Amino acid sequence: MSKEWILNSATNRFQLNFSRNVGKVSEEIRKCSPKAIEEWENYYYNNVYPKEHLVELGQKLYIKIKEVLSAELESITEEDCIEFITNLVIKRTFEGYITEKTTIYGQLQDILGVEIIPAPDEWDRLYNVDFYIKIGNNYIGIQIKPVSGTHQISEIFKERDLQLKTHEKFKKKYGGSV
Repeated sequence: MSKEWILNSATNRFQLNFSRNVGKVSEEIRKCSPKAIEEWENYYYNNVYPKEHLVELGQKLYIKIKEVLSAELESITEEDCIEFITNLVIKRTFEGYITEKTTIYGQLQDILGVEIIPAPDEWDRLYNVDFYIKIGNNYIGIQIKPVSGTHQISEIFKERDLQLKTHEKFKKKYGGSV
């Protein structure tokens, strides 16, 4: 397990990077319009939060990792892991399949009035496309993302950024967006 992954996951989980904790950093950096990192750092500490505030957030993160996450890790049993993997592969896959069918065939196909076709496995692996619509000689790719709560939203956006390249490849080859 990489240290960066643990730090990032814990920061997200405990919302230490939310604007209420660190300010509206995207907005603030645009206001600052820095040419160098030092300029941004000075602006942040003088206009958003002092350095001590970030130190306090780092200390909170440390406590959360050492106390909360450590206790949670210690409580995990082999049986928990077996049940989780089984549930993931069997139950969640089935639930996702039913949701997919309901969404695509029960709603989207009726709304759009066009046939929606399951994508070949190769398209899923190469382009992250689950379904497609054929229009003339072109295709529009469709990707379905299940969300079982708001905690997954940030992960979906991160994944979306990673998938933009595969979606561009699909568009170049098949003429339609995903």
